[in-house]
Amino acid sequence: MNHVHDTSAHSEELRAAARHVDRRRFLTVTGAAAALAFATQLPTAGAAAAAELDGRRVTEDPFTLGVASGDPLPGSVLLWTRLAPRPFEPDGGLPAARLSVHWELARDERFTRTVRRGRTTAHPEFRHSVHVEVEHLDPDREFLYRFRVGDWTSPVGRTRTAPAPWARNAALKLAAVSCQAYHDGYFTAYRHLADEDVDVVFHLGDYLYEYAVNATGGARAYTDRTLPAVFNRETLTLDDYRLRYALYKSDPDLRAAHAAHPFVVTWDDHETENNYAGDTPENGVPPEEFLLRRAAAYRAYWEHQPLRAPQRPEGPDMRLYRRLRFGQLAQFDILDTRQYRSDQAYGDGWKVPGPESEDPSRTLTGAAQERWLLDGWRHSRARWNVLPQQVVFAERRDRSTADFTLSMDSWDGYPASRQRVLAGAEAAGVENLMVLTGDVHVGYGLDIKADFRDPSSRTVGTEIVATSITSGKNGSDRPSNHDRLTQANPHLKFYNGRRGYVTVALGEDGARADFRTVPYVTTPGAPVTTAASFVTEAGDPGLKPA
Repeated sequence: MNHVHDTSAHSEELRAAARHVDRRRFLTVTGAAAALAFATQLPTAGAAAAAELDGRRVTEDPFTLGVASGDPLPGSVLLWTRLAPRPFEPDGGLPAARLSVHWELARDERFTRTVRRGRTTAHPEFRHSVHVEVEHLDPDREFLYRFRVGDWTSPVGRTRTAPAPWARNAALKLAAVSCQAYHDGYFTAYRHLADEDVDVVFHLGDYLYEYAVNATGGARAYTDRTLPAVFNRETLTLDDYRLRYALYKSDPDLRAAHAAHPFVVTWDDHETENNYAGDTPENGVPPEEFLLRRAAAYRAYWEHQPLRAPQRPEGPDMRLYRRLRFGQLAQFDILDTRQYRSDQAYGDGWKVPGPESEDPSRTLTGAAQERWLLDGWRHSRARWNVLPQQVVFAERRDRSTADFTLSMDSWDGYPASRQRVLAGAEAAGVENLMVLTGDVHVGYGLDIKADFRDPSSRTVGTEIVATSITSGKNGSDRPSNHDRLTQANPHLKFYNGRRGYVTVALGEDGARADFRTVPYVTTPGAPVTTAASFVTEAGDPGLKPA
């Protein structure tokens, strides 16, 4: 999708910065930090530090963007908020001053049984976002948390720690979500997800979209409010991305889901720009100019997500791939399939596969992330090895005939990369491989085959594709290409085009996936139903109707 806007004047900031740096130097951290003073301004200590503002002088509610938690560890939780009394203004309605933020963690909603409390600083350089890592907690426990600034108290959030590494935990329930274009509809699915009994939510990418949002919120067709003109343009600068997160997080249903469950997030393309690959943009701007944009996008992403300190970006680089363990039941290897990938073959889109796409040197993960993944599997003792990532992993032919095409943006455009991953899983003895995917705005249930060219080859894993929260607007239960796609791909066991999310209950003996959908998103208030349920048995991969 190419959206054309007049961004010539708007991108002058990027061009000016890009002119002062050559690409090789830019790709070093020091070069990036120097070139990106506007995007990577870090808090300083001592006399150079920003002045401190007394919290009692904050006269409007600073917690308009809600609270969140993320990346649960056995003895630690990560708590997030951002202070923004006026979220649709570039500075959030606060001066360039530090603010003291008090936080509390308790076992009950009234905070009579406080477990930990402390104080942190919200720095103007991070747009007054805070990331609090609370340590020395008991594993596998639920907690309530809140923040205070001056006379203001935040909404209460609920979070939990992961089970201990040695715990023989018998059950874990997760939800997977993706693709939430604000301008395509209401986040009703999140309201229902907030009420689900899940341990953790995996966000698989496209948390926001870079495209313009008009005064009436696009398909939301507001009649009770007018959105500021600042949203009616593509995001390019750091302020643009920060403001766009503020717009998305102003949504009450999204805030409710974050307050209800810890999130584990990874990005896809739209958090930066549609279908970018590594340092190659979708459109023909110079790579160094694109990397300035990427640095701004990554910076804003970190500021607005419940991520830990190792994920803080340096210039245009951010280590988002990471590993979480939930006792002996599950290991999650969260991938980043955007930042390190080779450029899409044959100019992207759906193309006939050939020597360019099948080149063994092509990679979707980059060499370092691939090694990290395979090493992690070799050391895994988990019953389930789950791969939360972005783009469709299994082969997906568009038709049954020999002239079929494949998506060059998905793993089909990088088959050698996929084969190395599957070979690594087999070499490591991974028996229960599950891939969680977003991106495509539909729900799929797929068997992963040892050889997709041979339908009778072994099934080596399962792939659960979560549909979008809103992207694609209302959708339909049976998309127009339903029969063609299911006939061309016998390993495709389920295909639904409604909006929603998926829940997966992992157990010792098997896993159950429930595809939860809403009938419409262009008006609020839709009910949620289960479109289909599937099970896969431990030691016997493959999806069967529940």
